[in-house]
Amino acid sequence: MEEFLLSTTENVPGYRVVKVLGIARGATVRAKHLGKDILAGLRNIAGGEVKEYTEMLAEAREVALQRMIQHAKEMGANGIIGVRFMTSAVASGAAEIFAYGTAVILEKE
Repeated sequence: MEEFLLSTTENVPGYRVVKVLGIARGATVRAKHLGKDILAGLRNIAGGEVKEYTEMLAEAREVALQRMIQHAKEMGANGIIGVRFMTSAVASGAAEIFAYGTAVILEKE
């Protein structure tokens, strides 16, 4: 199995960047589910964590992350450094989760 490394930092201990390939990115847009939205509204009245939204956003981050990794692999990378996430509202009740970083070729030192 081929090793693929991700890092939020600009380097990976024990590895050196051999080549920078460019920006790798992945995104997904998620909309609220009516049933979950009703439950979330009830939780909002009572206070506390809105688990339905927490779960939805966690799933969206994972999808965006996997799409970013796929993009980097298509570029020939074996790692991504400087990984970041961004969220933005694209419509009422819908949000984009965007993952990005620098696709690189890493080599063990």
